[in-house]
Amino acid sequence: MGARVELAVPGSDATLGVIRHGHYGRPVIVFPSEAGRAEDFANNGMLGAVQDLVDAGRVSFFCVDSLDKFSWSAYDQPTEERARRHRVYHSWLEQSVLPHIAWEMGGWQSNIITFGVSLGAFHAAHFTLQRADVAPLAISLSGSYDPTSWRPWGEIGEATYFANPPAYVAGAEGDHLEWLRSHANLLLVVGEGPFEWEPTKSYPSTLAFAEVLQSKGIPHQLDVWGHDSAHDWPWWRKQFAHHLPRFV
Repeated sequence: MGARVELAVPGSDATLGVIRHGHYGRPVIVFPSEAGRAEDFANNGMLGAVQDLVDAGRVSFFCVDSLDKFSWSAYDQPTEERARRHRVYHSWLEQSVLPHIAWEMGGWQSNIITFGVSLGAFHAAHFTLQRADVAPLAISLSGSYDPTSWRPWGEIGEATYFANPPAYVAGAEGDHLEWLRSHANLLLVVGEGPFEWEPTKSYPSTLAFAEVLQSKGIPHQLDVWGHDSAHDWPWWRKQFAHHLPRFV
């Protein structure tokens, strides 16, 4: 397993971890599932599922910790406060993780893939839509993309809107919409099997998000697996191994 590196969270004394797997190839930021850690990618067999690509020097994974317990999973906080807290995580990604990847890869990168499962799928899609200049491709498995559906309470404001991909993509227009069309590409994968409907709502959320992307002309692919495909690691390993080779 790669060595864990702690990177400072801007504006605080806290750190979050990053683990690199691989020495060459296209960089991938790997987001864990809800409240997960950088170790989860290897511990759940995701690295092993694509080890041949790592060994061939085609891909390097930069697995990151989540900050979900402080933000989206802090259900004692209103939705708007959770969204404001998410900005701390986004700042960490921009100000700490991206420079770390540039240092590790020997120069600034503009072809990063983002990847995640479950809540990590949301993080992957959101980061690509925000920073498609450096991370133009998101691979999102079994995601739920609308934070207003995650045990919402309190008044919804600007912070939630700008952390809600289906909302801000639907509202995009003009130069910003053209920028998204020319820079971003998303692969949305979901199954129809156990836990993809309830309680995660990943299946309806993924299809609804794909419809918004389609309506705005933003490049994307939707891949729906069958009724045996569950919201769980064995299926995510299969889906990842199926799709990743054509991008690296």
